[in-house]
Amino acid sequence: MQQINKVDQTTVSAEATEMLNAVKAQMGMVPNIISTMANSSATLGAYLGMSGALGNGSLSPTLREQIALTAAGENKCDYCASVHTAVGGQLSIDAEELSLNLRGKSNDARTNEALTLVREIIENRGHISNDRLNHLRINGFSDDEILEIFSNTMLNMFTNYFNHMAGTEIDFPVVNTSDLVAA
Repeated sequence: MQQINKVDQTTVSAEATEMLNAVKAQMGMVPNIISTMANSSATLGAYLGMSGALGNGSLSPTLREQIALTAAGENKCDYCASVHTAVGGQLSIDAEELSLNLRGKSNDARTNEALTLVREIIENRGHISNDRLNHLRINGFSDDEILEIFSNTMLNMFTNYFNHMAGTEIDFPVVNTSDLVAA
């Protein structure tokens, strides 16, 4: 149940209206999470700013979606699981891989390493050992990629926790994280 209401897009501030219009132009719609965040222009601006910056980073859109799915699965966020399953499908990630990603796993060895790091960041509250970082480097991850995996994880934890608090109504085909079983 929605605990913080979506804004009435006809009565929000000019700043919020500008951000909502930009989202609508990019996505063709304003998802409920965005219209709920718009209650605070600062919150919406922070989310869009970080999302935009990471969208211009070195990680592929596919890996960013897979990170989002892993975070959603780890944090039991049905809203984000639903959104990122839909977007992942649009990026041609197959259903089996999407399901694995929600469990923090992948059929691809490199992606699996990245998603393992996402799980460890969440489970260990950001405490990652030097040995683990060196393992990632030996397996071909640059510090840039490691930091972007971390940053994308944090962005998704922000949205996961936002949706938990706000009770954001799901406006995508529903994926229920309580149905996840270990892969």
